[in-house]
Amino acid sequence: MTDQLDPQKTRASAWFRHLRDQIVESFESLEDQYGTGTPGRFEVTPTSRADGGGGLMSVMRGGRVFEKVGVNVSEVHGTLGERAQKAMAARGVPGMDKDPRFWASGISLVAHMVNPHCPAVHMNTRMFWTPHAWWFGGGSDLNPALEYAEDTAHFHGEMKKACDAHSAAYYDKFKAWADEYFFVPHRGRARGVGGIFYDDLNTGDWEADFAFTQAVGSAFLPAFVPLTEARVNTAWTDSDREAQLIHRGLYAEYNLVYDRGTKFGLETGHDANAVLMSLPPIAKWT
Repeated sequence: MTDQLDPQKTRASAWFRHLRDQIVESFESLEDQYGTGTPGRFEVTPTSRADGGGGLMSVMRGGRVFEKVGVNVSEVHGTLGERAQKAMAARGVPGMDKDPRFWASGISLVAHMVNPHCPAVHMNTRMFWTPHAWWFGGGSDLNPALEYAEDTAHFHGEMKKACDAHSAAYYDKFKAWADEYFFVPHRGRARGVGGIFYDDLNTGDWEADFAFTQAVGSAFLPAFVPLTEARVNTAWTDSDREAQLIHRGLYAEYNLVYDRGTKFGLETGHDANAVLMSLPPIAKWT
């Protein structure tokens, strides 16, 4: 699948792996610093896609801080099936019926915390290529079961700094997109307190769009880790745990019914365990 953008694809894929390594190191450091018992560690498993490519699934379960957290990276390629072709065409990608090849690389993270006062979080960034177009997408959003206004403000503040360094218009645009995208229609509510979300980003300047995507990824740890450090030792009750489990049910509903990445991963034959890594270890419905 030789293409003039191959060097850029290599750079993007390497960046996503670099970010994965940074996050894994940071999260294992949190495990070492807080809680009691044996610190959690990531179990790393190679993943594959029958039609081409694969990645790494890194999952920690039963940690002192993280009840379950996954940090996956992938680089996949091949030919899109008919349903995926139609989905791309509906998004305005031309020529998929004539040449449905694709390449995609990215990082995807979801963390479900032990302490109900610590917010769950999602982050992903990715690059997508077809013979007809390329684009970046991603974002990060906070999903607390027990909301703290100051936590929401800090998280959004870090996302805004990342956006403002590249365009004064990005934060308002991508915050509004996140509010729309992470809404659960059948519940009539958002799944969390938002963040930013963007897709199909192609300004015509690959370097600028890649730099912005790197900024979004780099903003994640400063946005999230201080919240965990502030809440990890907060005392919690059975009712707090109940609220956390019910909120996780909402999160699971969204990811299984509406999430674009989940649908794409399953429809294109990627490792199902990696695609469904985002699901919480325990959830509850009333």
